[in-house]
Amino acid sequence: MFDVIVIGGGAAGFYAAIHIAEQAPELKIAIFERGKTVLSKVKVSGGGRCNVTHGEFSPKELATNYPRGEKELLGPFHKYAPMDVMSFFEERGVSLKIEEDGRVFPKSDSSQSIIDCFLNEAERLGVKVLRNSSVKRFERKDEGWQVTTMNKHYQTKKLLLATGSNPKIWQQLEQMGHHIVPPVPSLFTFNITDERINGIQGISVDAAVEVLPKKVFATERTGLGLKSTSHTEPVLQSEGPVLVTHWGLSGPAILKLSAWGANLLHDYHYSFRLNVNWTPEYTTGSMEAFLRKVKEVEAKKTVLRTPAVDIPKRLWAKLVHAAHIQPDEKWADVTKEKLQELSKQLTACSFRVEGKSTFKEEFVTAGGIDLKEINFKTFESKLLPDLYFAGEIINVDAITGGFNFQNAWTGAYLAAQGIVASF
Repeated sequence: MFDVIVIGGGAAGFYAAIHIAEQAPELKIAIFERGKTVLSKVKVSGGGRCNVTHGEFSPKELATNYPRGEKELLGPFHKYAPMDVMSFFEERGVSLKIEEDGRVFPKSDSSQSIIDCFLNEAERLGVKVLRNSSVKRFERKDEGWQVTTMNKHYQTKKLLLATGSNPKIWQQLEQMGHHIVPPVPSLFTFNITDERINGIQGISVDAAVEVLPKKVFATERTGLGLKSTSHTEPVLQSEGPVLVTHWGLSGPAILKLSAWGANLLHDYHYSFRLNVNWTPEYTTGSMEAFLRKVKEVEAKKTVLRTPAVDIPKRLWAKLVHAAHIQPDEKWADVTKEKLQELSKQLTACSFRVEGKSTFKEEFVTAGGIDLKEINFKTFESKLLPDLYFAGEIINVDAITGGFNFQNAWTGAYLAAQGIVASF
């Protein structure tokens, strides 16, 4: 018999259990983890450094980093935000640092600092951690819940689910009346096979990227009768560093597109057209005008060895080649057609995306418990009393940069408050 059972030995589960135990030391608390190791996602996050949160201290601004959950998390972020998380770790001897891009890491640059902190706190506070305890079933019983593992039944007054993207748990919740938004991947990189980026992996460029729609044809009435026109307004846009990889394109701008477009790109079966403007300060027209001036000024120099814009030389060489300009061709000899083509390659470089890859080890899912069914003051189920949620089990996900962890910490903290207050 426990007062509180937390299912899921990850970031949200431990954070909640620790806060409950601190505020109500008399309660019997257990964490059930299906695997033999706890906090495995914390271990690999941020390339093994653990991107704890983000140094964005305005709740309103913070919430804008959540493609799903922006509106719902605004209130919770007013109550528990990155500064509170940083204080939590600092008070427990884990020194943190805010990097230039706003991401927050332990000064040790090791996720083990976070894991050790959680394990030490759980032990100090008497939280029981049951590993290899896969939950087969949980059901409402009398004044609480019964949790069934392989060979045991446990009783608890309050149940907190922090199981991440676990289809079996979602399935049980669905049987109990919760609506589950079908999960799709979020935060992924784009697979592209294209000569223009082949062999130049590792270069990063501040660029503007946009996903074009699957061709939609509309019929327009013109003076000559009816004609079919293709709609090519972008359906997703983003700006920021774009990284060329062995398998295609990655970097913050691409990851942002994948998060905001998680459902749309899933509907496209990850096959779509991507436009990259390697020089976002220019349009195709203004680039062409600029290149005409360069042609006059640098007439005697070769195009290949005289980059007109500030992009990596290896990329410039690839784009010059794609514009059919010869290696020894001088600016003076470049035809109008080739100049137009080079302008296009620089500002509207079109790629065919065929598939996706997981970003590092950070597998993030869009989908989960419908947000309308959660009380965001306490993260308690609106349908099932004494049942609480925290972390990725709910339909909240964020772009990269520590925001997914912040959702876990905030939800876990408010669920802990709600649980303690309900005793």
